[in-house]
Amino acid sequence: MDLFDYKIAQSESLDAPLASRMRPRTLDEYVGQQHIVGKGRALRNAIDSGKLPSVVLWGPPGSGKTTLANIMASATDACFAPISAVTAGVADVRKVINEAKDRYKMNGQKTILFIDEIHRFNKAQQDSILPFVEDGTVTLIGATTENPSFSVISPLLSRSQVYILKALEDDDLRTILNRALNDEERGLGRYKGKVDDDAIEHIITISNHDARAALNALESSVMTSLPDEEGVRHVTLQMVEDVLQQRALLYDKDGEQHYDIISALHKTIRGSDPDAALYWLARMLEAGEEPLYIARRLVRAATEDVGMADPQALPICIAAQQTVQFLGMPEANLALAEAVVYLATAPKSNSLYTAYSRVQKEVSKGRNEPVPLHLRNAPTKLMKENGYGDGYKYAHDYPGHFVKQQNLPDSLEGKRYYYPTTLGYEKTVTTRMKIWWPERFENTDK
Repeated sequence: MDLFDYKIAQSESLDAPLASRMRPRTLDEYVGQQHIVGKGRALRNAIDSGKLPSVVLWGPPGSGKTTLANIMASATDACFAPISAVTAGVADVRKVINEAKDRYKMNGQKTILFIDEIHRFNKAQQDSILPFVEDGTVTLIGATTENPSFSVISPLLSRSQVYILKALEDDDLRTILNRALNDEERGLGRYKGKVDDDAIEHIITISNHDARAALNALESSVMTSLPDEEGVRHVTLQMVEDVLQQRALLYDKDGEQHYDIISALHKTIRGSDPDAALYWLARMLEAGEEPLYIARRLVRAATEDVGMADPQALPICIAAQQTVQFLGMPEANLALAEAVVYLATAPKSNSLYTAYSRVQKEVSKGRNEPVPLHLRNAPTKLMKENGYGDGYKYAHDYPGHFVKQQNLPDSLEGKRYYYPTTLGYEKTVTTRMKIWWPERFENTDK
């Protein structure tokens, strides 16, 4: 490369987006994912030794998959051949493979084939790679946001190490943003950007754990701010809101508002007010609250406040939690909204909650009585000789598949813990209980 070519390359590099310019070049610059690239970890050792296995990097957008692939390639003398499964086909893969073969024959240089979004390759496309991964023609690095167990063919997966990248934490993003803000060579340091702390926090919140999105937001905010007399570009929260067209909501994920609003959500669900419940849900989601935290609280509301009045409330909430993990945000916000409305409009009963509280008290403070002999298994002759299982009545041998027998220890016989209501599904439960155990309803004192 002559001086003219160097100047052009340098100019193109400076004109590249901030996320591209600030891409870490070494593991020392790499932020996050210490569970796989920290000192002593298997992938870190492989990178440091320059002996890389084929790997699949699975993680959410902006978690550093492409960056890590570049670092892995630069740690070896291998040629880095990147392709995107969105635009590439079998012909493109074949071209890279042929070039890899020629390269190895000419100078012994190996090739790292990086396939971004490998889950978008169909089975035939993935099959076309397999023989060349198997014979060592290329070392595969695949990046995917989808579970590779379902999106990568088994033979390819069995020849690769799968590493799971986690969503970047707020502190990780804060480090990345401050580094970009102060870096005068590749970052925004030469523009003298000064960004207020609340503006940085807003960028972190709306980026949803995505480093690329956070850096793009930072660059847009700094570059659209006019320098003052001293050349400083002062970026305020209002400026960030104007640039990104998204207002910073008043919410502290680690402070009092976090607990106040989740309390409001739970209590408005209990109060059967779907409008208020949806409002408090949106207040948290739109401010960047962790959706799985909300899902966990909805599961608790399903068991504590709806309970047996509508047993479908629990699977609805579990489905919402799985949707959050499967789709991610913001697409999963409607699944959470559906669960919130279902819970708020469901019949309410805390009888399960209070029943377990009574049993919990009994177990912790009462005597731990032995299991009645007729309820015990008798797998050995000695047990049978000592009365284990004697007198047990098999319910399915009786009309209606029900038969009365003592199921509690003698000292607790007749003790009642569960008092179903007459609301929702529990009305059915109450009807059945009155037929099976009428004596339990003769005295309903608790």
